[in-house]
Amino acid sequence: MTKTENLLQTLQTEFEQHTYGRNPAELYEPIRYIMSLSGKRFRPLLTLLSASIYSDDWQKAIKPAMAVEVFHNFTLMHDDIMDRAPLRRGKETVHEKWNANTAILSGDVMLIKAYDLLLDIPKESLRSVIARFNQTAAKVCEGQQLDMNFETRWNVTESEYLEMIRLKTSVLLGFALELGGIISGADEESTQLLYAAGENMGIGFQLKDDLLDVYGDPEKFGKQVGGDIISNKKTFLLIEALTQASGDVKSELEKWISKEDFEPEEKVKAVRDIYEKLQIRTFTQEKIDDYFARGINSLEQLNIDEERKQPLLQFVHQLVEREK
Repeated sequence: MTKTENLLQTLQTEFEQHTYGRNPAELYEPIRYIMSLSGKRFRPLLTLLSASIYSDDWQKAIKPAMAVEVFHNFTLMHDDIMDRAPLRRGKETVHEKWNANTAILSGDVMLIKAYDLLLDIPKESLRSVIARFNQTAAKVCEGQQLDMNFETRWNVTESEYLEMIRLKTSVLLGFALELGGIISGADEESTQLLYAAGENMGIGFQLKDDLLDVYGDPEKFGKQVGGDIISNKKTFLLIEALTQASGDVKSELEKWISKEDFEPEEKVKAVRDIYEKLQIRTFTQEKIDDYFARGINSLEQLNIDEERKQPLLQFVHQLVEREK
């Protein structure tokens, strides 16, 4: 078993054994439900991998790492309500399985439980970590608001979109890596590099999600390929296509966006063909490669033995190459 596999197994065991609360059951059962769904757990894994670079006693980062994942799932529970999403990881969302009020209240408790898990941090670092966590949490909410704002706009620019995903997705990855370094006593320069690595990789990760939704293998991707096209979701690919298209190509794209009665497979193929004409796939892949390269460059600048960095770097390369 590799070090990364060992850390991930430890996390899975801790999550399975963790008790969020018991009564009233209607409040806590939705939390157990969403936390049991088969998420990737790569955010808390990044915290443990980061902590293990600077200390062999990475176990002291387990509960703080869990806090990152609990917070992440809290945001998903509330996002699903706002998006009226019926499914999460192939299963009913909490508001569908119970109701919206239950999902709101259970989500609120999850945020509180995330703070409880952070209290396991050594006293000398606790204040600064809580401050950084608060900043991160506020930015995630800012990103979600921007995402909702974009729903009613068709003039969203590339820079606006990248800033939205930086806030909504990437800052939490940056915090996850930074957190591990802080807990294990890394110096400030190192924690800043860890944060920069996570933030850049987070943007690359979201852009990869956008790309896989259009070009992924359905069996590996785990959800309907082309779902973003069907729903006219403003992804990096659609924003770039709207920016670059002109003449008949632009008219064709706008026709499919405005069409209310259509065959889903026909629309996906038509829009994908437009993306190919505009070389959107190639352009998006170049952006993904650029952001991951920035992240890896930050990790390579860490002033510590290469051997200690290898598990984290290997995991990052897996994220770059993922197909789901």
